[in-house]
Amino acid sequence: MSIIDLPDVESTEKLGASLARQLVPGDVVALSGNLGAGKTTFARGVLKALGLQGEAPSPTFAIVQPYEPPEVRIPIWHIDLYRLEEAHDAIELGLEEGREHGALLIEWPERLATLLWPDALRLRFEGAPGVGRRLTAEVPIAWKGRWPPCK
Repeated sequence: MSIIDLPDVESTEKLGASLARQLVPGDVVALSGNLGAGKTTFARGVLKALGLQGEAPSPTFAIVQPYEPPEVRIPIWHIDLYRLEEAHDAIELGLEEGREHGALLIEWPERLATLLWPDALRLRFEGAPGVGRRLTAEVPIAWKGRWPPCK
């Protein structure tokens, strides 16, 4: 487990950009935290670093927002499961197919319960007094040597 302090929005986006350089098809990044904790800000940093022009919309209502080359360097799905009621409802979203062809950034991954892949990089964002945000990472073996990313 590793902990990184993120004092502002810029540092959150910058860490996301650093992670983008490490992403390969098949990766799953699970972004947890309360509303406003920094999940979407981090995801936007990833997407921008992958080449997305403009600001990425929050996928809260679409649930799945896919991005494909040449818009981004690798195929990536930005997913927000906040509105998902049951874990088994995620099967209909085709997440396994998305993972086969690209990487997944999943907000509210706890909605997947036991369906979340065990090799997912799990990042939890929380408010921290005097710091802004604090990120706690659970790093599976698949991410050894890639987390934390170089800033």
